[in-house]
Parts: sequence; structure tokens; C-alpha cells
Amino acid sequence: MPIDHITNTNRLLRRSSRRGTTTWLCLLTLLLAPALAHAVTSIAVVGLFADRAVVVIDGKRRILSTGNPSPEGVTLISADSESALLSFDGHQRTFKLGRKITTIYRPPAERPAVRVFPTGNGMYQIGGNINGFSVRFLIDTGATSVAMNRNEARRLGIDYLVEGEPGRAHTASGVVTTYRVSLESVRIGAIVLRDVVASVIDGNFPRDVLLGNTFLNRVEMRREGDILELRKRR
Repeated sequence: MPIDHITNTNRLLRRSSRRGTTTWLCLLTLLLAPALAHAVTSIAVVGLFADRAVVVIDGKRRILSTGNPSPEGVTLISADSESALLSFDGHQRTFKLGRKITTIYRPPAERPAVRVFPTGNGMYQIGGNINGFSVRFLIDTGATSVAMNRNEARRLGIDYLVEGEPGRAHTASGVVTTYRVSLESVRIGAIVLRDVVASVIDGNFPRDVLLGNTFLNRVEMRREGDILELRKRR
């Protein structure tokens, strides 16, 4: 047989061998892909015995024996009547009976926040609502409580003469009669607080509803330059 023919034959055999190897690697990758992509999201131990454990993995009940992995890849390392040592996703953890672990990290929900820009005279005003009715607030850290005049209270349907607790307060105009009431809800932006103490002043002042400390003490406040940010507490 000519040497050139032998050489060509050997080349064809090597190519065929490489194709076969590539085909098997592709098949192996396809077979392993679901297992590699799967990640355990929750594990709970519901039964314990010597070297065995009954485990609920992602809602599926499995009976594990030492050293034998479950279809999800969870392996029992050791177990007794009190706890089980499990290996999964490259970690080892000890589980007590009835203990459940969620392995997916969920970041804490972002707390509602509102940013308020100053007006031309340096005051901080913002629209909101009280008990579902629209109001215009003036943020006042010097006010003891949310405060409004009697006309605003009537507009909002607050029967302060019947439901309010009467008192007296000193203002720039002198001593005035006030009525302590509880507001069902106070909202600014995404921040909603319930059962907020307020004062109704038996007069025509203040013109704006004062957003005072019975609301402000229940949120976090900080300044970024001239901008005032209010954020709901956890």
C-alpha cells in the first residue's frame, strides 16, 4: 500500500476519533447541565436516626443515608438523634430537627423615602394627605405635634369638639385652646404612618398644616445639602 494512502487513512481515523470525543463531550454536557444549574433553595430536617435523616429538599421528601447524595446533590455526612450534618452546594451545615434553612439570599426591602426641596424662603413644604384627604404640609421640627387650624380640621371631617381632648397652648398670638386628636393615617409620598397624634387649634392659624414631631420622630431625617430626606424607620 502506498505510503501516502496510509498517511491519509491515519489522518481520517484521528479526525473521526476527535469527532467522536467531541460528540461524547457534548452529550455529557447536556446530561450534566440540569444538575449543574440546579441550586438547593430550602432544606428542612423532619426525621433523625443513626446515620439516616428524613429531609425535605425544595419541597421533596428524601430519606438520606450517610454518604449517598440525593438527586438534588445534598449528602448526609453524619446523623444522630439530635442533629444531622449535611453537605450541599459546596457547604456543610448542621441541622437540628425541624430546622429549616432558605439558601437564597433576599436583600431587605428598601424603606420608603421622600426628598423635600426648600422653597424660595427656605421652608420645606410638601403635599400629602390626612385620612385620605389632600393637604399641604409645612415641615416644622419645632412643632410638638402635627397641627392644624379649626377650618382645616372641619374640611378633613375631624370632629375635634366631640372626639378631641381640650387643652391650652402658648403661641405667638397668645394662649389658645387646642384639641388633641388621633389621625387614622398621615401620608407623604410613599411614607404612611397610622395613629398619629395631632392638635387642632381653635383659630385660623396655622395656615398650613404643620408636620410636627408626632410624625417626624417616627421617621429618619437627614440633609443632603439643602435637600431634606425623610425615610421610614424599620
